[in-house]
Amino acid sequence: MDYQFKAGSIPLLVSMPHVGTDIPGDVLAAMTPAAVDKQDTDWHLVRLYAFLSEMGASVLSARWSRYVIDLNRPPENTNLYPGQDTTGLCPVDTFHREPLYLPGRAPDEAEVRRRLRTYWQPYHDQLRAELDRLLALHGRVVLWDAHSIASHVPRFFEGKLPDLNFGTANGTSCAPDLTGTVVARAEGSGYTIAVNGRFKGGHITRFYGEPAKGVHAIQLEMCQSTYMDEEAPYGYREDLASRVQQPLRAMMQAAADWVRA
Repeated sequence: MDYQFKAGSIPLLVSMPHVGTDIPGDVLAAMTPAAVDKQDTDWHLVRLYAFLSEMGASVLSARWSRYVIDLNRPPENTNLYPGQDTTGLCPVDTFHREPLYLPGRAPDEAEVRRRLRTYWQPYHDQLRAELDRLLALHGRVVLWDAHSIASHVPRFFEGKLPDLNFGTANGTSCAPDLTGTVVARAEGSGYTIAVNGRFKGGHITRFYGEPAKGVHAIQLEMCQSTYMDEEAPYGYREDLASRVQQPLRAMMQAAADWVRA
């Protein structure tokens, strides 16, 4: 299976496109040792969001590493942040500009198309199918795209990233009232917050978020320093995670309550 999926009963679907760590052998054979480290993975999010099963939310998480293909990039590989540096559909380097492929072994156009069919499309087919199922049952749905990133990545932003970064494609992917409701649960938690700052939502948020059609999409990019060690071996920190899970769960509950109101 190209992903892990559990159908829920409430109108809330949580997507985790960057938690995958598997790399097919034929792809790995062309890669450098930097690829084996998989440092740019959204580590431990399934564990961090484990409370979703109690809530009855649907959860879709990736199997394949973003180094194989990035499930949160458009199939046309257009830059989601024009004028800014970003990694592409099939990344050729890490967030720290380390090459992912041996000389002359980077994927060509035919290989990118193959990976789109083989690894990208199944995830998006399941995402679309679950949104349609939940819409048929409930009339509207919240799509929560869950991400995490190291708190310092000079390639993409200066200094330390805020702890909780909400993206709604500058307010177009979900109702402003939903954004306000969710963010209000994070305020006063002691974590720093940004809304449509450096991270405004990737392809999933922008493409599937259609408030007029009942799909309200919001991305949360969390600093990994809020719940784990940011250096290898990237250990989960229960002492940190248990603290951030409190506002995180409150945010998810607020989203679920909002969409059912």
